[in-house]
Amino acid sequence: SSKRSEGARFVRMPKADGDAKLLIQSLNKAYAATPTNLKIIDLYVFFAMVTALVQVGYMGVVGSFPFNSFLSGVLSCIGTAVLAVCLRIQVNKDNKEFKDLPPERAFADFVLCNLVLHLVIINFLG
Repeated sequence: SSKRSEGARFVRMPKADGDAKLLIQSLNKAYAATPTNLKIIDLYVFFAMVTALVQVGYMGVVGSFPFNSFLSGVLSCIGTAVLAVCLRIQVNKDNKEFKDLPPERAFADFVLCNLVLHLVIINFLG
C-alpha cells in the first residue's frame, strides 16, 4: 500500500453557491458602470427574445396552423434582437472599432435595417 507524502495538503474547494454569488456580484458591479443608453438597448433585446420564446411556447401549446405567421413572428423578434445587438456594439463608447461613427448614424442604420426586415417579414406572411 502506498502512503501519501506528508507534505501533500488538500485544498478545499469553495462551495458552488459561493462561486455563483461571487460571479453574480462581480457581474452586477461591472454592469452598474454600463451607460444608461446601453442598458435600454439590453432591455429591448431581452424583451424581443422573451417575445420570441412566448411565441414558441404558444405554438407548442396551441399548434402552428398558420406556420407562416409563427415563423414570421419568431424571425421578426430574433432579427430585431440581432439588429439591436449590432446597434449596441456601434453605440458603445468603449468599442474602438466604431469610434468615428456618430450614434445618430448608428441609430439611422438600425431603423433602416428594421424597416427592411419587417418589409421582408410582411412579404413572407403573404
